[in-house]
Amino acid sequence: MRKFSIVFAAATLGVVAMPALAAKPATAAPAPAKPAAATPAAKAKYTTADTDIGTLLDDPVAKAIVEKNIPGFTTNDQVEMARGMTLKAVQQFAPTDVTDERLAAIDAEFAKLK
Repeated sequence: MRKFSIVFAAATLGVVAMPALAAKPATAAPAPAKPAAATPAAKAKYTTADTDIGTLLDDPVAKAIVEKNIPGFTTNDQVEMARGMTLKAVQQFAPTDVTDERLAAIDAEFAKLK
């Protein structure tokens, strides 16, 4: 019973609002479309700050990029324990290996992936 009254109230409000919509002038022009340049740039497929290591390890191309920039990372005995973390998060545990420069290089290569 309560459900019906909510639906009925919503329908009643919709009917009340209809005349207000009809009162708009018919000559109003539609809003101009945004130019293509105003749309945001395509987001990278992966990032070192947002993509978990497990996802990177499961993609052979991404895994190769990580291994190229941080040699030995993907074959480390402990890498499986870090699957749920990001490379940026791992940086605090291995700051000499996972440097800002290496992360930037990885992100640059990730940005080129389709």
